[in-house]
Amino acid sequence: MGKNKYGKPPQKKGQASKGGGKKGGAPIKAGKIKASHILVSKLSKAQEIYEDLQAGDNFQNLARKYSECSSANKGGNLGEFPKGKMVSEFWNACTKLQIGEISQPVKSKFGYHVIKRTG
Repeated sequence: MGKNKYGKPPQKKGQASKGGGKKGGAPIKAGKIKASHILVSKLSKAQEIYEDLQAGDNFQNLARKYSECSSANKGGNLGEFPKGKMVSEFWNACTKLQIGEISQPVKSKFGYHVIKRTG
């Protein structure tokens, strides 16, 4: 089999792409994204929080309790922001999320973020 018009070999049905099989995140409206996050300094704590969220714990409550960011008092809500306002690791992670989806821990120069895309 050859390559398609984009220079990539065709995929078999059910075969995941190298990107993990997920399509891109939700569309970005007017160049801005809405998100909340929980920021902690240790990867182990971020993983623990992520697991708690997967088990059904409330994002806002965990943000108020554990986040080291000033957004903790707003349940982690960062509001709406354009590209360039946040560090690239954070923005890139947000663009891969669907609205309502929560990321695995994302490392940046500030620590480890667990991100929830809200818009």
